[in-house]
Amino acid sequence: MTETIISADIVERDNAARETALRRDYEALGEQLDRRGIPIDAIRDKVAASGIAIPSWGVGTGGTRFARFPGRGEPRDIFDKIEDCAVIQQLTRATPNVSLHIPWDKADAARLKQAASRFGLGFDAMNSNTFSDAADQKLSYKFGSLSHADAATRRQAVEHNLECIEIGKTLGSKALTVWIGDGSNFPGQINFSRAFERYLDSMREIYAALPDDWRLFTEHKMYEPAFYSTVVQDWGTNYLIAQELGPKAFCLVDLGHHAPNVNIEMIVARLIQFRKLGGFHFNDSKYGDDDLDAGSIDPYRLFLVFNELVDAELNGAEGFGPAHMLDQSHNVTDPIESLMLSAAEVQRAYAAALLVDRPALEAYQDANDALMATQTLKTAFRIDVEPILAMARLDTGGAIDPVAAYRASGYRAKVAAERPAVASGGGGIV
Repeated sequence: MTETIISADIVERDNAARETALRRDYEALGEQLDRRGIPIDAIRDKVAASGIAIPSWGVGTGGTRFARFPGRGEPRDIFDKIEDCAVIQQLTRATPNVSLHIPWDKADAARLKQAASRFGLGFDAMNSNTFSDAADQKLSYKFGSLSHADAATRRQAVEHNLECIEIGKTLGSKALTVWIGDGSNFPGQINFSRAFERYLDSMREIYAALPDDWRLFTEHKMYEPAFYSTVVQDWGTNYLIAQELGPKAFCLVDLGHHAPNVNIEMIVARLIQFRKLGGFHFNDSKYGDDDLDAGSIDPYRLFLVFNELVDAELNGAEGFGPAHMLDQSHNVTDPIESLMLSAAEVQRAYAAALLVDRPALEAYQDANDALMATQTLKTAFRIDVEPILAMARLDTGGAIDPVAAYRASGYRAKVAAERPAVASGGGGIV
């Protein structure tokens, strides 16, 4: 039997106080959608079946290049992180898998698998780390990793990725995500073409080691920690990499890894069209790669991304099956609360996109009726789908209001008493 961290009685009591009002709201929304020919239960079932992975590092407090201010009850190791992830899944029923980052989460693979299985959790994509130096690392990645001018450093970075694949095979993972911080801070510091060719040579070796049923996700980012140039700087370069490597290679889209005002939903459409969309790291941004809570700044953009995803889903796009993960840094909130709400925001965008009147939208597009086409999208976006999300949680054993149930449980105070306080850290995103 799957264990739970928070007492079922606490969740049941909180749900009991909210269920009558929820059912009334759900019925009212159902009547509204029925007039448009949309069965609300079908939307609820799709939302309930959707899932998004939790990044192991997301349950800890983040930081900036200036300072890090640890929160109460910080997870001490990957096993504490798994327990925090179990709380999120218990209350939201939307986050069944954990994504590990090696070497941050390195531990005995069999023990990791056992710890996760206690709570009914699985493992999502493995994430390699060649953008920072580990304590026992022989060669530094200060000037790059997979594209480094030094062959021995490249060799070390390749071996690390191969190790991640081996760990993932034991855990039941089916993908490897590779993001590098390689690039330059000054004009002339590197030769753009030679650095990219070295990167491709390294990635070809990693790709060759993938099991047949695995996928390789490569991630682009226009800046940071390299501020003049990055080796994988945009979706076009990322697409070239996926094409060069082969059919198991796909592009991963992090919503914060683009220049301000870039049309991310159009990038998503292009990658779907050419069968190279691997998945997402969901977050939000105001100025750059802020890693803010999903939907906290621009929920309409998140909806527009899901509009493209639902369009592909309904049209049966070839090879379509993107992986979804949150990738956020929580500096002033309880990470568990932020991740629960972010998972709900992703589901909210999905539910709203399922409400788009697609025959009407296509007709307006074909008639060049720009006003009515955009209004069709806005009509779906403006519908309050919260009753659908809450009912999906209730029906699958979660909490109608996850944050309220979490706070009522006293979980944060409990782990704060059990886990030693962490001293305030210096610069560096953790």
